[in-house]
Amino acid sequence: MRRLLADRTVRRYIAGTTISMIGDTALWLTLSIWVKVLTGSTSAAGLSIFMLTLGTLVSPLTGTLVDRVSRRRLLIVTDLATCALVACLLAVRSADQLWLIYLVMFGYGVSGSITAAAQTALVQTIVTEDLLADVNSLTQTLTQGSRIVVPLGCAGVYAAFGAGPVIIGDCVTFAVAVLVLSMLRVTEPELAPRSESWLRHVAAGSNHLWRTPALRQAALSCLLAVIAFGLSETVIYAVLSDGLHRPPAFLGVLTSGQGAGAIAAGLVGGALNRRLGERRLMLTGLALSGISFGCQAAPNLAVVMVGLVLFGGSLSLLLVGLVTLLQRLTPAPLLGRADAALNFLLTVPQTLAIAVGAALIVVVEYRWLMAAMALLCFVGAALLVGRGQPVLVEEAPAAVRP
Repeated sequence: MRRLLADRTVRRYIAGTTISMIGDTALWLTLSIWVKVLTGSTSAAGLSIFMLTLGTLVSPLTGTLVDRVSRRRLLIVTDLATCALVACLLAVRSADQLWLIYLVMFGYGVSGSITAAAQTALVQTIVTEDLLADVNSLTQTLTQGSRIVVPLGCAGVYAAFGAGPVIIGDCVTFAVAVLVLSMLRVTEPELAPRSESWLRHVAAGSNHLWRTPALRQAALSCLLAVIAFGLSETVIYAVLSDGLHRPPAFLGVLTSGQGAGAIAAGLVGGALNRRLGERRLMLTGLALSGISFGCQAAPNLAVVMVGLVLFGGSLSLLLVGLVTLLQRLTPAPLLGRADAALNFLLTVPQTLAIAVGAALIVVVEYRWLMAAMALLCFVGAALLVGRGQPVLVEEAPAAVRP
């Protein structure tokens, strides 16, 4: 980690993305609370998060954009455009303008899909291959840390001053991110001109995932895991009420345990990746996820907390391994589309699993769902057993060239 932060370009990149991430987290939470206050409807508040998710589903198209232009300039333009979009929220005065909040949330989802793919691709340029896992691990630590601290702060600001200061603060974070990105000195790789049909160009990212055995196996393993993660979004409330007999507000205590585990795993993720490799790191994360769901089924607070700490840690390890593997096995001109294809592949089933979990929890005892979730993770881990450490082939197949 010391070697990583010794690089001024890396320090600037991490600072800019962290500040922007803090603003994002604050705004998403505040807007859902704001919608609830304006309408009195829980479903209306939930719809705001749905609109955010809906915006991310355009990722196959935004990934194509990432591979066609300078990633650094694209991040700057996206941040400026999103800042202007967020500023429109200052015009909202009543529930009659709810459509504007939903529009901004959808636009935020589109912006997020561009930013995620562009950052993944830019990191590949900023650091050497041996430091990819370290920067991904540090990013996970900062992300999870912000999800513990920021919700408490923004809820207090909203309660005292309303949504306005949070909106302005988010705009400021975008401005700071733009300033930091403009200071980066990065030599980006030449982006090959598109010489094939538009549809083949868009599909090149998903083709690369499918035709690269290590990425295909990793994607299938994570696909099973995210279904379990989606189910857990609803099942955790049954753990609170039926297993622990605690009020919904106690979820904040459980979430802090999950965040602590994610931060701890993020701090050691880079070192573990060097020792184990991406495949074994992901396998470890999936196995820990399965164990964590077993712990969460216990009617004991201490055991459940252990399970949530393990769950948070498993997420960090899984993401560090997956993103590093993708960066290492994907040529630079193709990375935006490959990252976007992977995000789309994982986001859709996870979103559907959230809806399915909400329906199943009414008719199925939550411990049976926990057992099914653990099984999904263990099967995902089994898919990675016995595979060697993958290496990048120098020349990609002609069918997937950008």
